[in-house]
Amino acid sequence: MSYCLNPACTNPENLANTELCQACGSKLLLRDRYRVVQALGQGGFGATFLAKDESLPGSPYCVIKQLRPAATSPHVMDMARELFKREAKTLGKVGNHPQVPRLLDYFEANQEFYLVQEYISGSTLQQEVRRSGPFSEAGVKQFLSEVLPMLQYIHGQQVIHRDIKPANLIRRSQDKKLVLIDFGAVKDQVNPVRAGASEQTALTAYAIGTPGYAPPEQMAMRPVYASDVYALGVTCLYLLTGRAPKDMDYDPATGEIMWREQVHISDHFAEVLQKMLEVSVRHRYQNAVEVLRALDLEPYLDSLAQSMVTQPNRTSRRNGSLPSSSERSDGSGSPPSSPSARLAAAIRARHSHKAQENTHASEATSLQSGSSHRRTMMSRPTTSATTLSNAKSTGGQRASIALTKSTSEEVILSYNKGNRDFTCQDLSQLSFPKADFSSANFHQSKLQKVNLQGANLFNADFGRASLSQAILKNANLARAYLSYADLAGADLRGANLSYAYLSNANLRGTNLCGADLTGAKISDEQLALARTNWATIHPNGKRGLW
Repeated sequence: MSYCLNPACTNPENLANTELCQACGSKLLLRDRYRVVQALGQGGFGATFLAKDESLPGSPYCVIKQLRPAATSPHVMDMARELFKREAKTLGKVGNHPQVPRLLDYFEANQEFYLVQEYISGSTLQQEVRRSGPFSEAGVKQFLSEVLPMLQYIHGQQVIHRDIKPANLIRRSQDKKLVLIDFGAVKDQVNPVRAGASEQTALTAYAIGTPGYAPPEQMAMRPVYASDVYALGVTCLYLLTGRAPKDMDYDPATGEIMWREQVHISDHFAEVLQKMLEVSVRHRYQNAVEVLRALDLEPYLDSLAQSMVTQPNRTSRRNGSLPSSSERSDGSGSPPSSPSARLAAAIRARHSHKAQENTHASEATSLQSGSSHRRTMMSRPTTSATTLSNAKSTGGQRASIALTKSTSEEVILSYNKGNRDFTCQDLSQLSFPKADFSSANFHQSKLQKVNLQGANLFNADFGRASLSQAILKNANLARAYLSYADLAGADLRGANLSYAYLSNANLRGTNLCGADLTGAKISDEQLALARTNWATIHPNGKRGLW
């Protein structure tokens, strides 16, 4: 279909490949390259459309935002033009981040202004919650760990988003990363009634933001970086409860959202959320960095052990967020490793530089006393001396893995039956191309020369595992835990290692050409030992040789 952009057109829908609108005669190919195929949204500022760029091979999709000034007088048009250019420059600057849509083009035509941006295919967080229910505390922390660095980057460009909410965060289909959209570039509106006033007054006479998500200072047209922090806090409440702010009660004396009784989270996380949601900007976290520091897991590791395991959330499995520990319990195997367990292990690895290698008997003893160096946040029963006490317990269910050499078929069958714990297994030289081992636990396992090319290893635990000379080309290792893992000589070309935890991993001779390390926990010294090329995406999101 070809969609007409003339706001006065009585019938904007036309047949595909039509040159002129059948209803009003307007030209349908915008700037001789963009063919609008569908209207996405409309408001007082103008409208948003899905289009195809017919000047490029394959006619890729893009998003076109149309700004319609409220008046066409020369003075108003000049101000709108200046505002439009300023916002286009801002979008061009922040669009360099891999989790922000790129600005592809901007132009003026027929006294209207157009921004062309990268089209992001996927579901919004609002759609995710409506489809699958609220997130667990671990899932919300996972969300924050991905969004806060992005927000830190945006603020570093002197940009305030002003409209953070679940509907503006899309889980990109191709890589499951969160992308922040709608920077309000076309929502700044020139008020013709006040066009005779100063330019500053005329350009800011419209409060930008979504009621309930925007804090008081933003609605008073005085947004600061902390305004985005507040909106992010309200978004966390939505993810935890499935309720929009308009559906929550407010304290009539202070204007604060009354949310504490509606969520079941650890005390420390509740304190962090409380400070994100302070009505007074003076008492709120001032930026994303302060929230990141406050979310260090060490102070409340023990309280996580009690609160995370019992969260009755997430009714379906998705790679984009952490599942609850009770998500898989079909009686045929153990539940998947707790996401909080991996978070706990990451924190402990960061604070402990001395590996503790235990025998089977000593590990059983340490599990009984609760002092194991990699104690998870779930209770773990001991087993007989002939098996490794690596069982994970949730709601009384457990599974024990014998210390034997397994075949590829046995491992895949075991995983498909619900088992996620392969701790200390010898899987060397086995072949698992394109296998799905998401959230599996391979802690301390032997995986030398294993073939995991193209495998889905999202959120898997490879802590202290031996992966020397392993084939992990094009594997999905997003958010995988690889602390102290031996990856010497491993092939990770084209692998997705975004937000993976690689602290203290051995990367000597590791091939990271074309790998995506966005947000990964990895040091410059480690990267210096690995092979990279122009296609490698580094932790800061930039491509190129190290």
